Amino acid sequence: MNRLELSLKELEERLSLNHQRLSEPFYDIDNVFAPIDARWPGDKEGRALLAFVSLLNAGQSEIPCMEKMIEKLPEMLNEKGYLGPIKEEFFEQQLSGHSWLLRGLCEYYLRFKNEEILKIICGITENLYLPLTDKIFDYPLRRKEDLSGEVDGHTSQAIDGWLLSTDTCCAFMSIDGLSQVYEITKDQRIKVLLDRMVEKFMQIDKREIKAQTHCTLTAARGMIRLYSITKEEKFLENAKSILKIYVDYGMTYTYENYNWWGRPETWTEPCAVIDSLMLSTELFKITGDAQYRTLAARIYHNGFATIQRCNGGAGTSKIVCETRSILQISGFEAAQCCTMRLSEGLRYIKENSELLYAETADEITKDEKGIYRSGDIIYAETVGDESHRLHPLIKYYKLTKDETMTMQQKIVF
Repeated sequence: MNRLELSLKELEERLSLNHQRLSEPFYDIDNVFAPIDARWPGDKEGRALLAFVSLLNAGQSEIPCMEKMIEKLPEMLNEKGYLGPIKEEFFEQQLSGHSWLLRGLCEYYLRFKNEEILKIICGITENLYLPLTDKIFDYPLRRKEDLSGEVDGHTSQAIDGWLLSTDTCCAFMSIDGLSQVYEITKDQRIKVLLDRMVEKFMQIDKREIKAQTHCTLTAARGMIRLYSITKEEKFLENAKSILKIYVDYGMTYTYENYNWWGRPETWTEPCAVIDSLMLSTELFKITGDAQYRTLAARIYHNGFATIQRCNGGAGTSKIVCETRSILQISGFEAAQCCTMRLSEGLRYIKENSELLYAETADEITKDEKGIYRSGDIIYAETVGDESHRLHPLIKYYKLTKDETMTMQQKIVF
């Protein structure tokens, strides 16, 4: 086998494009805060702040909106210290959104040690999340099936004191944000809540309930962080279990994801592709098991390679699986989530670039699924090319928007 190193030149190009996109008006101080009645309170704000800090940590220049956000945030909080409405019910999308806000605030705090930010982190945790401690086991599992969720999701049902999302189980995204708060504060009340959240989430059959794969993988990353803090084996075993069912049932033939388990008619989501890369890399670093490193490399060189667009953002693709062989764009850009999450992914990849090399063979062969590949690299035929030549998967960030929207590759022969 030959070793194909990750191209640092390409990575810097991707970072620069993403930095350029995050510097545009959609993410400036006049637009970065969502209205109080937003579907996902805290979500855009958190992902944006996380993106700004991630780009800075990756060696890019500071985006001016970062400090403007920090200055404006206190006046945007409600009387209980978090964003959006104060509701009697547990508002699932608010819990999910604030996990990203906690992540952004925690990363900012870790870099700048701003004590006022730590107070905001603690206030969100105290008033939005700790009331879940005695109620998380009541999270409703029996619900009307709702297959109407769009890329950005919406609140679909009110059941037993919960306002549930079409992004099924997204409340458990919070394991990620809360685990980082626990890492910083060591507040044992947070640990009690996290233990219960993890226990409840692991009782759920993700395939049966058609959980969102992104929130599932994000929760697993939180479990990895908890393992790193506590060395409790249950967290490591749970994360490994989630990755296994994801690889077996939630990952596409191109190393992207089904947005929901059991729904091949939908689309991929770059956020989940990034989660899967981070999760598999962390499991390799903890266990030394080479299968995790190989998986991470395959995700990077195939799945991640396709998600960035020429404007620096990230977008969705149609799912390639046993019933569909064509890789093509579903949505040009998911500016409200995936473009911002791409920043953290790029930062993480830069920090772990030496682990993400691919292994290639001297010739292209067909695997058990009928996919042509050279070791870790998938090859495909461009639809409309009568020469039937095989190429690695298209890196869309190198194409114009029109080319991106019309390009199709046939993966499975």
